[in-house]
Amino acid sequence: MTSSRLPILLATLLSLTSLPAQDRQVVAPKGIQPGASFSPAILDGDFLHLSGSLGRDPETGQYPEGIEAQVRQTILNIEPNLKAAGLDFSDVVRVNVFLVDARDYAGMNQVYRSFFKETPPTRATVQADLAVPGALVEIEMLAAKKDAGRKVIKPSKLASPALPFSWGVEAGNMVFVAGATSRNPETFEPVGGDIKTQTKQVLANIGAVLEEAGLTYSDVVECSVFLDDPRDFAAMNEVYRTVFTEAPPARATMRAKLMNPIHKIEIQCSAVRGGDRRPVYPEGANKNAPYSPAIAAGDRLFLAGRTGRGPDGYAPGDLEAQTRQALASLRRSLAADGLDFSDVISTRIYLSDMRYFGAMNAVYKEIMPEPRPTRSTVGSVLMSPEALVEIQFVAKRKQ
Repeated sequence: MTSSRLPILLATLLSLTSLPAQDRQVVAPKGIQPGASFSPAILDGDFLHLSGSLGRDPETGQYPEGIEAQVRQTILNIEPNLKAAGLDFSDVVRVNVFLVDARDYAGMNQVYRSFFKETPPTRATVQADLAVPGALVEIEMLAAKKDAGRKVIKPSKLASPALPFSWGVEAGNMVFVAGATSRNPETFEPVGGDIKTQTKQVLANIGAVLEEAGLTYSDVVECSVFLDDPRDFAAMNEVYRTVFTEAPPARATMRAKLMNPIHKIEIQCSAVRGGDRRPVYPEGANKNAPYSPAIAAGDRLFLAGRTGRGPDGYAPGDLEAQTRQALASLRRSLAADGLDFSDVISTRIYLSDMRYFGAMNAVYKEIMPEPRPTRSTVGSVLMSPEALVEIQFVAKRKQ
């Protein structure tokens, strides 16, 4: 580490240790600036949630040229937050990589491998728009504390990935499944076909990871579904329902270009071991949807992505109204389990157009209390052409 980064690390350590002992601690390199849109990291029991990070060089204030330089800088920007919690890259359990251009995939992987040489975390990688012009990549991580018993899951029914990720990672009472695409379980080679064929293969591969961990589909609490073509939504759901038949996991679904043009779908999941998983339905919720509004497991609540659809549909072209409606829907799901916005620990926001970022951010900061949760915000077409924003939460009950 260069001497120029030492003050940042020391400030990070000070900001963490100065907080009172509690189950939910905010990690912030220079303290939390009043009014900040998100916290850099939140330590939540066994897990450290880290906000999506970009590749801005803290010394120059600029974004370096080229994907390799930006990936390296992005990961280095995450490192102080890990160290502040006494963690390092070997403790990371899940990563989401959002690339502006899928053609940068190989360059990203080349640098990424240098940080995760052994027992890499699970990962999903998709193409998405970012909020800052010139930024080429955003990376979001989740890490587990040293005593959480992090263990890589190597399914006997699946060939080892030829890419720098693990099929599954277990830590604490959670199992994280990598973003799965349609691949031959014996060779890891891509499997083509229509959306139904590919969705069946993806879910079968996820099932193999769960089985190796001693779990089933009924233990899954949340999924992210990335579709190459939103017109495949209904057909995907038809297959998805055959696996998640009762109390399906919370879910967010968005359009994202995948890294291999053969692939039509990628699904990333998290599961909880323990048997206390239960769906949470606010009053008036649709219990026949292919996802639950929220899934409670222990003291955590995993909430489905909510768009700005209200009782009368979407407010056409009104990002502010849709953001308020999405947050109101999430508030109802939280309240149904006795929680509120102050219990939220992480947020992911999808915008249909990143030009809406400022308007969304203004509403978000008005409604979400400080210190705000970690957050990633990316641009992605949503399943309804009228939807402008989708917001997804993870919350935890205060001790």
